[in-house]
Amino acid sequence: MDEGSGIGVSVIIPAYRAQDTIVRAVSSLLAQSFAQWEAVVVSDDGVDYRAVLQAAGIADSRLTFTGTGRVGSGASTARNAGLRCARRPLIASLDADDRFEPDRLARLAPLAAAQGAAADNVAVVRDGDGSPLSILFPPGAGTTTLDAAAFLETSIPMFPVVRRDHVPGWEEGVDFCDDVVFNVQVIDRVGRLPLVLEPLYEYRQREGSITCSADSGTRADLCYRHVLERLAGDGLRIADAALRHRFAAALDAKRALNAAYMAAQAAGRCASFQEFLALRENSLPG
Repeated sequence: MDEGSGIGVSVIIPAYRAQDTIVRAVSSLLAQSFAQWEAVVVSDDGVDYRAVLQAAGIADSRLTFTGTGRVGSGASTARNAGLRCARRPLIASLDADDRFEPDRLARLAPLAAAQGAAADNVAVVRDGDGSPLSILFPPGAGTTTLDAAAFLETSIPMFPVVRRDHVPGWEEGVDFCDDVVFNVQVIDRVGRLPLVLEPLYEYRQREGSITCSADSGTRADLCYRHVLERLAGDGLRIADAALRHRFAAALDAKRALNAAYMAAQAAGRCASFQEFLALRENSLPG
């Protein structure tokens, strides 16, 4: 597998106050069974993450470093800065506090190269003690497909590997649910995605992160309202009118679920949206 085969992967890592987690994220790349990757680490806080990694004994020619030139400009801005530096034909995103399982790129890169994009299952883990919170889909050993309807029912972030010609870039005016918008735009371009049912992406819920903040519900609702306004206006670069309509309906449902989360958070029953989902799932009749 080499760059000429069309399945080399650029992994974009936006880094904001990531000194405590960036080593784990990059170490999960160094452990990949698939070697044809590069990582573009994008500093969004002025920190020299090359030095941070070198202090931990990590130096690899596949690591490149850039920055937004700003502090806290947001994940979308940082990812777009990384995209401009990326050199491989496939694009993946890795949050600086998350990690890949060792076979993730080996499993997803060939599927994405052949079909335009590919996704995998996601395990949600509480960062403080490593305890599992939930898994996006029932785990399995095979591969299925993910369409727009199934994706829009999810409430856990997904991070597909996408062929560069289908990468829309990230909407810099959308600062909370940017991953949802990006994924809908990708589905608009490629249709159904191959979905590996094994959870190969570990999504860490970290105390102090945006999604665990006291105002996360309020920020999410503002984002949903903004996206709804964009859908009604410029359409968010989504060509399929039926998909735009379905996306708007899904956002209305997400707003209702988010309102229930804010009530549960105010009552002290959960500290994050993912904890709320886990509690809700466990309370449903089996």
